Amino acid sequence: MRMTGAKILLECLREQQVDTIFGYPGGTILNVYDELVNYEGVIRHILTAHEQGACHAADGYARATGKVGVCFATSGPGATNLVTGIATAYLDSSPIVCITCNVAAPYLGKDSFQEVDITGVTMPITKCNYQVHDVTHLADTVREAFAIARSGRPGPVLIDIVKNVTWETAEYTPLPRSEHASAGKLHELMSRWDFKAPEPDSGDIDILCGMIRESRKPMLICGGGVVRSRAHRELTAFAHHIDAPVAVTLMGAGGIRGTDPLTTGMIGMHGSQASNIAVDNCDLLIAVGCRFSDRVALKPDTFAQHAKIVQIDIDRAEINKNVATDHHIVGDAKRVLELLMERLPEQHHDEWKAEVFAHPTETYYDERPGCMTPGQILSAIAALCPQDTIVSTDVGQHQMWAIQHFHFDYPGQLLTSGGFGTMGFSLGAAIGAKVGRPEKCVLHVTGDGGFRMNCNELATEQYYKLPIITVIFNNGVLGMVRQWQNLIYKQHYSQTTLDRGPDFVKLAEAYGLNGFRATEIGQFEEALKYALASDRGTVIDCAIDIDEMVRPMVGGGSHITDFMIY
Repeated sequence: MRMTGAKILLECLREQQVDTIFGYPGGTILNVYDELVNYEGVIRHILTAHEQGACHAADGYARATGKVGVCFATSGPGATNLVTGIATAYLDSSPIVCITCNVAAPYLGKDSFQEVDITGVTMPITKCNYQVHDVTHLADTVREAFAIARSGRPGPVLIDIVKNVTWETAEYTPLPRSEHASAGKLHELMSRWDFKAPEPDSGDIDILCGMIRESRKPMLICGGGVVRSRAHRELTAFAHHIDAPVAVTLMGAGGIRGTDPLTTGMIGMHGSQASNIAVDNCDLLIAVGCRFSDRVALKPDTFAQHAKIVQIDIDRAEINKNVATDHHIVGDAKRVLELLMERLPEQHHDEWKAEVFAHPTETYYDERPGCMTPGQILSAIAALCPQDTIVSTDVGQHQMWAIQHFHFDYPGQLLTSGGFGTMGFSLGAAIGAKVGRPEKCVLHVTGDGGFRMNCNELATEQYYKLPIITVIFNNGVLGMVRQWQNLIYKQHYSQTTLDRGPDFVKLAEAYGLNGFRATEIGQFEEALKYALASDRGTVIDCAIDIDEMVRPMVGGGSHITDFMIY
């Protein structure tokens, strides 16, 4: 059947079982949007307020559902507005496909109106990207892009289509997704990529089994790879099988239940005393899907200095990149853990666990009259919201408080920018999560600084009737930066005070949403109860102390147990 490039693109999205696209139209992508009218009821399009919001929404959708998220943008500034969202997905291994259209082929390279080399711009922050010049190549390119985005270590892929390809025609033959890998020309294209996770080496598995048998103080780190591979059940079973405490990275939240008796809490710069001290004292450290970032292994030379370090990761490039290991296994976390369970007898380490859990696994914040504490707010949320609530956060103090206080139970329950640290990520991500998981309560936790950056997406929330609950930790400053200024920069509070508008309650009301301000915990609880019962989005502005700090804290580049504050 002969079709235009625009129709071929949308038919290929149907092949991939795409049901939702987040986007913003413009001149070069108009042929695609014109064709999209014919797919109403088949593919839902969510018009965001900004292209960055569309990319974050596609990312949130992907993290919450486990599917590939999709976003559209036009050329030039439309395409470059995706860049922060693409980098966010890249650093956190989130599978999204970004589709942009560029100027027609005769105008490329001539500084045409709204022309940009978006493939050049995004090359360092995508798994792969393409510019399509020939309509006969479009279908196979789309199929390959989706396979790359979801395979191995997931990540973002960008397809840039020159405008003339969207109106030119070619023969299109439907191809079920299950047949893509074996289909003629597509097979040739895909042969450049290994779409299956490498099968773990049997000898490497045996070596680790021997190390575990000899260990008296084993410790696990649950990293983001456990979440991405949906290996939470396998990780939990393995931890209990070898009776080892489990520290959780920021991206690993949901890889093991937060209330599991083996969980020691978060590890790293703001990790619990139990996690950091256990890693420092263990004799065997097994990191599953963890890349040992500078927020975890703050001082690589002394990290887990008394232990043999083992790294399990699907991406060979991560092995020994940040921390030198004594042994490693390349493979999918789920498969590696299954093989280990098959070969290991049950272990018991009661004395070691008693030593580890003699230290606090959580931080408790003192209550003070006249203001709310993060602990009060988050405890109220935990008490009133369903346990399976999806939580999106921005970046900063509120992010750390949320990780410390919420107990995440499953992959995709926490949506946060861990690698790139993107302020403004969370509202778009919450929108994507609510669209993808409409049956879940979605809570958007943010700070007054991060919320300002993309609060325009309240318009999207309102228009599509998404009852997302936004909780703003409002201390009137860039809280985490001020904390560093307080502890490290001799209280030079340079350009971190946010003594300016808007009034967040009035802003919510201007967008047609519920708006509340809470200065004491009773007010917050009443506002939250109202929000949970409402079918409209709600913004709750919570006043907290300007100098409330995240505790504990280890300074960058310091040994993991050198706590600046408890």
